[in-house]
Amino acid sequence: MKHQPIDLKYTHEEIEKEIKYLKLLSKQFPTVQTASTEIINLEAIMKLPKGTEHFLSDIHGEHEIFSHVLRNGSGVIRQKIEDVFKNTLRKFIKDELATLIYYPEEKLALIEKSESDIEEWYAVTLQRLIEVTRATASKYTRSKVRKSLPSDFAYIIEELLHEKPGTRNKEKYFDEIIQTIIRIDRSKEFIIAICKLIQRLAIDRLHIVGDIFDRGPGPEKVMEMLINYHSVDIQWGNHDIIWMGSAAGIRAMIANLIRISARYMNLDTIEDGYGISLLPLATFAMEAYKNDPCDLFAPKIPPDMELSSKQVEMIKKMHKAISVMQFKYEWEIISRNPQFEMEDRNLLHKIDFVHGTVEIDGKFYKMLDTHFPTVDPKNPYRLTPEEIEVMEKLRISFMHSELLKKHVKFLYSKGSMYLRYNDNLLVHGCVPLEKDGSFTKMKFGDKELSGKALLDQFDLYARKAYFTRNDKQMDTVARDHTWYLWCGKYSPIFGKKKMTTFERYFIAEKETHTEEKNAFYKLNDNEEVVRKILAEFELNPDIAHIVNGHVPVKVKTGESPIKANGKLLVIDGGMSKAYQKVTGISGYTLIYNSYGLVLVAHQAFETTSKAIEDETDILSNITYLEPNPRRKTVADTDNGKFLRQQITDLEMLLAAYRKGLIKEIR
Repeated sequence: MKHQPIDLKYTHEEIEKEIKYLKLLSKQFPTVQTASTEIINLEAIMKLPKGTEHFLSDIHGEHEIFSHVLRNGSGVIRQKIEDVFKNTLRKFIKDELATLIYYPEEKLALIEKSESDIEEWYAVTLQRLIEVTRATASKYTRSKVRKSLPSDFAYIIEELLHEKPGTRNKEKYFDEIIQTIIRIDRSKEFIIAICKLIQRLAIDRLHIVGDIFDRGPGPEKVMEMLINYHSVDIQWGNHDIIWMGSAAGIRAMIANLIRISARYMNLDTIEDGYGISLLPLATFAMEAYKNDPCDLFAPKIPPDMELSSKQVEMIKKMHKAISVMQFKYEWEIISRNPQFEMEDRNLLHKIDFVHGTVEIDGKFYKMLDTHFPTVDPKNPYRLTPEEIEVMEKLRISFMHSELLKKHVKFLYSKGSMYLRYNDNLLVHGCVPLEKDGSFTKMKFGDKELSGKALLDQFDLYARKAYFTRNDKQMDTVARDHTWYLWCGKYSPIFGKKKMTTFERYFIAEKETHTEEKNAFYKLNDNEEVVRKILAEFELNPDIAHIVNGHVPVKVKTGESPIKANGKLLVIDGGMSKAYQKVTGISGYTLIYNSYGLVLVAHQAFETTSKAIEDETDILSNITYLEPNPRRKTVADTDNGKFLRQQITDLEMLLAAYRKGLIKEIR
């Protein structure tokens, strides 16, 4: 194929139109040679295979399984080992090698105790690790690999990666590097460094499709892993937004967060994880509810947790106290926002304290508990001075927790309501729909928004709520809409008609507990509707997909995560132990590599120590969803479009140099 000379592609007029930009670009590429070299480099990069993307959702604080899935790349690393060694190694050796890569420090400590000839083991293992690293790094440029190398061993690893042991004249050179590493007693440190390099290179981009927080014991540990990960983006879930709103000092969200943490015995996350004292609440609750058994508010205690009767008693009282405060603070928001259409969620004034009933949707229900020492029947939503004082102390603690500020700022910097990335739409919850498949419209002042515009508006409000969080410049509208994201009927990350918190605590009849899902969840298996959503977000429906979390897939009842003929993929498979009874598995992950889409269903993960000692991995079922007709390259990605524009700009700069419109700087 004959290429048109660059000079002929651009006229004087075209170049002069861009001359200001080209002069700025010339400072980075001051000569014909430097511009030409960069064009050659970028064109070559475009031909490399696209990097592997890793999608996870609904982690819910389960830091152990999350850590394991990150370390093994949902099977990507094990597959690399299989590709490299095929039938040349026995399974138990591959198992040991995989476990070593996942947990190098811990596995080395065990191996060093059991190996009779540790130096021989080092020599063999180092060569095997170099081979796996070479295979894992093969789809990247030397420059990108170099930037990923651990500084202590960067030069040595680079030499080993690009010098195969069988290469003529270099075999002794390669062997001598290995032997010297062993002789000077740096084998352990080198192995740890190269194992972590393999983990890093196995996954090019990590996508977290919402719900990092709540339920499980270590969301703050998950957040630290994400902050230290090399490339990540986050689509906010409803359990993320409640922490973001609490960090902004939104009282109703703080009450919700503490209530959920008390219910699922995650108060340690608040106190120990984020250094937020709950003593003011505990002191208040023990006094205000001292004559109340609070039996309806017994926490869900994990089987491996031991609590004294006094501890349980205190948590029950804290749980009830914060729940009542939640109902009062929510009333304030609902009252000043009639457009939210949530008046039916205010139920304290519907209680008949004489007869012990509550009116809901025109029906009267017997209440399971009518002891409300802080509720005045004549003015049920008025907060007592003690409740106000407790909340202000909690609010200050949430807003000033340094670790929480660090984590929430990361959620804002790396997160959004949705993401369009490499022909996929990533959204945690839903795009609100009507029953006929049309986009739900919501009023914002004098305008109505739906579809993409609705999610964009909520994204803006969520950011304003946090970044204008000082009392003197508080944006009440943004803060109220951020709370609405948690439980409003048109919220794209809640996705239900109403949140029946009050009913689930106080009414026995299950009919009142129903939380009707948005029509999206009935229509998400309709290909026509899904294609319409993709088009709304400016994606090509013929090749794009929606990647969704939020609602656990009930695998044990036969539900499939693959919807709408493969156009929509639900990857919430129950990583959280709280949901595994419903799903029957312990999570889904999605892999998108140069060959296509792969859905991985994970079976039970026991403990990290068992994985290390017994060399057991998560047993996974792999479904190859959609193989690419040809292997995808960087040119086929969003980054490829960006690189193509860079090449175009550089070609124009080259033409400007050759036409004498810009002078080279020599």
